[in-house]
Amino acid sequence: MQAKIEKILSIWHKHFEDEENQYSEFEPSDVEYFVGCMLYNHFAFSKAHHNLKTMDLSYDFLSACGDEYEDIQKIIASITFDTEEEALEFLQNYIQEAQEKYTKNELYLIDRLAYHVNAMAERYEKNVDVKKIDFENPLLRK
Repeated sequence: MQAKIEKILSIWHKHFEDEENQYSEFEPSDVEYFVGCMLYNHFAFSKAHHNLKTMDLSYDFLSACGDEYEDIQKIIASITFDTEEEALEFLQNYIQEAQEKYTKNELYLIDRLAYHVNAMAERYEKNVDVKKIDFENPLLRK
């Protein structure tokens, strides 16, 4: 699995080394964030909040990531685990490694992803089902 992740990161970091391929406000840590989002979406966690079943990939990133996107999607699709808990642990380890690569100022998106994944991990640890939140009135939980 690790070799697959390293291959993906290498492809996109090399692609974005060329400033012509970068979008405005591009940060190298964006690569790790969007790969993390792709992994999150691929694993389709059952204990994710209803409004966080998938993480949106930014149009800027998608339009700038090059022809490699389809190849990378295939690599991500080949990363499988027997249980959601194993996939969750893999994703948490991936995020932790990404966090160790960058300074605090570069970690906004990765930290945001970590926050959602760690909150979901608590639901797995406690074997709690997701509660639906009414965003018009967050005090009303179903």
